[in-house]
Amino acid sequence: MSKVARDNMDARRPQPSPVTIMIGLEAVIVAVTEGVPRILSVGHTDHALSPPEHGVRTRPEAPDALPFGPLDPSADCTLDQALRGWVSEQTGLSLGYVEQLYTFGDPYRDPLQREGGPRVISVAYLALTRECVPAREQNASWRDCYTYLPWEDWREGRPQILGHVIEPALQQWLTGINEPSRQRRQRERVDICFGFSGSAWDPERALERYQILYEAALVPEAWPQDTPAERLPTSPSGRPMALDHRRILATALGRLRGKLKYRPVVFELLPDTFTLSQLQGVVEALSGVRLHKQNFRRLVEKGGLVEESGGTTFSTGGRPAKLFRFRREVLRERPAPGVRLPGAS
Repeated sequence: MSKVARDNMDARRPQPSPVTIMIGLEAVIVAVTEGVPRILSVGHTDHALSPPEHGVRTRPEAPDALPFGPLDPSADCTLDQALRGWVSEQTGLSLGYVEQLYTFGDPYRDPLQREGGPRVISVAYLALTRECVPAREQNASWRDCYTYLPWEDWREGRPQILGHVIEPALQQWLTGINEPSRQRRQRERVDICFGFSGSAWDPERALERYQILYEAALVPEAWPQDTPAERLPTSPSGRPMALDHRRILATALGRLRGKLKYRPVVFELLPDTFTLSQLQGVVEALSGVRLHKQNFRRLVEKGGLVEESGGTTFSTGGRPAKLFRFRREVLRERPAPGVRLPGAS
């Protein structure tokens, strides 16, 4: 076939509709306050990434969202700079420690894509800070991370939601899988991720657990956008978030839990001087498990992560407690100076 004939044939074929791509930026901003792991949320908008010239149109009745905004290719020199600008505009917060988390690009993440809107590719970031009051004029607030992912908090033992709600719901979902080999694979996956049937609980599998709940349609985010409110799940699976922001949060939690072991990121969430009880409380809050006090202190001190500051505090309510500070020399001494977690209590 000649080139002209091929070109004529290609011209007659129906051409796919052009899809506009928009690059967005999302931030999971984490703080720990009085033993509670907190994330900063903002009001959701009419569009996942409201154009800069329109500002941010919040809808108070909509689910919580992570701070977000579009990348302006003509004005933003770097993604990091753009993210910090959007967070400052939406929350009044100036970020310190920030690292890129993951890129999310599934079609129809933003439901307005089905109405001709752009396909939104989002670059998510993890930021660690100490909690401060958001600017009064901004629609931002701090919320307990485990209100969104309640099955992840084992500090008071196995969460009731696992045995009373999630396990029976997942068993019912598995029963509905007709193909035996696929059912076996999915059952093994569920057992390993959720610690069922004698499997050990792995705190780092936070994203995999949320993905399973999504596949089983046990979270409201998995239901079609036009589902009437009365038909939505009663959401025993935690507080929902806008779009796929709860998936992004689960990704950040799993990353942070893993990172505790080989990077001293926990000290980004503490004041310059702190007690060992404060340090343990922050680690427990993020990992979602209680730790043996003496074993934890022994590992922290043996690892050379902290040193005495020379000060004390009476804030613990009993005898004066020694104040410690992060020992920065450890960054030169070891390639992976994280907080090794001893056995949970």
